[in-house]
Amino acid sequence: MKIDVGLLRPPLDAMAAIARAADGLGFDGLWTFETAHDPFLPLVIAAEHSRILSLGTSIAVAFARSPAVLAYIGWDLARFSRGRFILGLGTQVKGHNERRFGVKWEKPVQKMRETILAIRAFWRCWQDRSRLDFHGEFFDLSLMTPFFDPGPHAYGAAPIYLAGVNRFMCRLAGELCDGFHVHPLNSPSYVGQVVLPNIEAGLATSGRGREAIALSSALFVIPSDDPEESARRMREVRREIAFYASTPPYRPVFDHHGWGDAADRLRALAARGAWDAMPPVITDEMLETFATRGTWEELPEKIQRKYGGLLDRVSYYLPFTPDQNQDGWRATIAGFKRPPC
Repeated sequence: MKIDVGLLRPPLDAMAAIARAADGLGFDGLWTFETAHDPFLPLVIAAEHSRILSLGTSIAVAFARSPAVLAYIGWDLARFSRGRFILGLGTQVKGHNERRFGVKWEKPVQKMRETILAIRAFWRCWQDRSRLDFHGEFFDLSLMTPFFDPGPHAYGAAPIYLAGVNRFMCRLAGELCDGFHVHPLNSPSYVGQVVLPNIEAGLATSGRGREAIALSSALFVIPSDDPEESARRMREVRREIAFYASTPPYRPVFDHHGWGDAADRLRALAARGAWDAMPPVITDEMLETFATRGTWEELPEKIQRKYGGLLDRVSYYLPFTPDQNQDGWRATIAGFKRPPC
């Protein structure tokens, strides 16, 4: 199981130091999220200031960009990072697409399928010198003149990861993608009984085996080395779980565990803006299900015991700052690098 670092709010002015620190500590990869900042720009800096890390988006919002824009960005980052870039895509939810990004929300699974296929059509055109000739329901692409063609490079097409929660996105990832970003609101039971079987159904349609796709997730963790810090982190995790559970697309995870009524209460509280009333809805049982608690040294073994055979790479849903808590991060990384007993 690989251990990555995830940056929820990737700051451009700190990316050089973050990339050097993550590379030096021995993380396997670095992921940027599309929250308050663009997810691609920090990876340019990270590529320049690291040697080993894989560098990817977890996620970039696909429908806010055309397939051509995504193809050009992915092509340049794959070349500049010397083959270390991973293009991670997700749909986001309807409200954010329409009211934050100002783009049309339509048939998300079908449109995501076409987006992935169209991106790869561009990449084949540039790498193999084939004609751009892609025609679908949403995109009609046939124009590529030499002036706009970046040409081939030594590293070729980047891997594509897809994010999702429902069974249709899982199947699409299994059919077409190199990896799948499991949403942080998950449990071993949900991954094992819902996500993975649908990934495998998609793999079967494309004649591939489980080894052809990597499952990745940022996980809620509560380091317990410092009791005061642990209590603060526990409050944060309750708030984070409550926020996600109040959003309808993530309700299936709560339904899976029989907690649909709690999701309804959280959604109603969120609609009223009663944010402080939401964390108490998250019971100790829910916290235990969706988060892992232990010392920095204990967390790797606990996570591998919970998610072994389910996830291939993980990161912690925690901020990473180069000059803070280096001992804790080193202990965690060493635990993941240790050979299994």
